[in-house]
Amino acid sequence: MHDGIGDAIYVLLAIWAQAFGLSYAAVGVLRTAYSAALAFLQVPAGMLGERMSERALLAGGTLLAGVAFGLLAVAPSYAVVGGLILLAGVGSAVQHPLASTIIARSHDGPRRRAALGIYNFAGDVGKMSVAAAMGLGIIALGWRTSVAIFGAAVIAMGLAALVGLSRPPGRRDAPAPIVQGEGAGGYDWGFTDRKGFALLSAIHLADSACRTGLLTFLPFLLIGKGAGAASIGFGLALVFVGGAAGKLVCGLLAERAGILRTIVMTELATGLAIALVIAAPLAGAMVLLMPLGVALNGTSSVLYGTVAEFVRDDRQSRSFGLFYTLGSLAGATAPFAFGLVGDASSVPVALSLVAVLAVATVPIALALSPHIAKAVPAVPRP
Repeated sequence: MHDGIGDAIYVLLAIWAQAFGLSYAAVGVLRTAYSAALAFLQVPAGMLGERMSERALLAGGTLLAGVAFGLLAVAPSYAVVGGLILLAGVGSAVQHPLASTIIARSHDGPRRRAALGIYNFAGDVGKMSVAAAMGLGIIALGWRTSVAIFGAAVIAMGLAALVGLSRPPGRRDAPAPIVQGEGAGGYDWGFTDRKGFALLSAIHLADSACRTGLLTFLPFLLIGKGAGAASIGFGLALVFVGGAAGKLVCGLLAERAGILRTIVMTELATGLAIALVIAAPLAGAMVLLMPLGVALNGTSSVLYGTVAEFVRDDRQSRSFGLFYTLGSLAGATAPFAFGLVGDASSVPVALSLVAVLAVATVPIALALSPHIAKAVPAVPRP
C-alpha cells in the first residue's frame, strides 16, 4: 500500500500538470514533496522505533498516509496537492525502516536476504497493481474518485495492521537489546564497516535518483510519442511488473553470480534500456518498458539485502532509516533537477542524463567489492 501511494503519484503527475498548468520543474516539486518527507523523517522514525512499539508506529503511519492521499480527491489547487502529498510522505516515512527491521530481526544469514527480497517484491506488487488500476480508474471514474477509493483502501490496511501486528506470535514487540560498546549512544549508528556502508549508500543514492527521475518524466516521454492516460498507466505498470520480477531474479542472481556482478549488470542494463526507450517509437518503447523495469529495480533488492551486513543487530532500525533516507534525498532532488533540464532543453535530454547516471555507478560498485568480500562469506553451492 505504501509503495502504491508513492508510485500512484507518477500516474497522476501528468493529470495535475494539465489541470493546474504546471511546468516540468513544478511537476518535479510535487514528487519532491513526497520524497522530502521520507528523507527527513525515516531516521527519526527508526530511532523512535527503538523506544516504542514499531508495529504501532507502522500502523499509525499507514493511517495518516491513507487519509492524506484520500483528501487529494478534494484538493482545489496546486498548493493543496503539494501539501497533502507532503503529509502522505510523513505517514509513509515509517514503513521502510520499521518494516525492514522487523523482517531483518526475524531472519538470519541467507534467509534474511531472501525475506527482505520478498518484502521488496511485495512493494512492487503494489506499484504495478496500483499504477494499472489508477490509469484505468482515471478513464472510467476520473482521477478524484480513483484517488478517494485508493485512499480508503490504505486506511483499511492501516486498521488491519493495527490489529494484525499488535501481538506477533512467539515474538515480543520490543526493540532489540542495545549493545554497549565504543561509540554507543544516541549517535552510534552501529556500523561494522563504515566505508562499506558509505559505498553501498552512494550506489543507492544514484540508483534512487535514476528511478525517480525516470518515472517522473517517463509519462511525458510517452505523451510525446502519442500515448494517452490509459497507455501511461499501462506503461508504468509494465515497468513495475518488470521491477517486481527484477527483484526476485536479481536476488537469485546475486546468490549465484555474486553481489558485485549483479549490481554492475543491472546498472549497465538500466542505462542501455533507457537510451533505447528514448529512441524507440511508442510501440517499441512499450515493449522495452518491462525489461527496463527488471534492470531499474533489480539493483535495489541487492542493495537492501546487504545493509544488515555492515551494521550491528541492535542498531538496524536507525541504520535502515539512514539508508532509506539517503535514497529519499536523491529521490527528492532528482525530479526537480531533471525537471529543470527538461524545461531548459527537453524530456529526452533529461532522461539521457538519467541513463548516464546509472552507468556512473559501476566504478563505485567496483570499489565496494573488497568490503562485500569481507562482510558476506561465500556460500558453497550445493
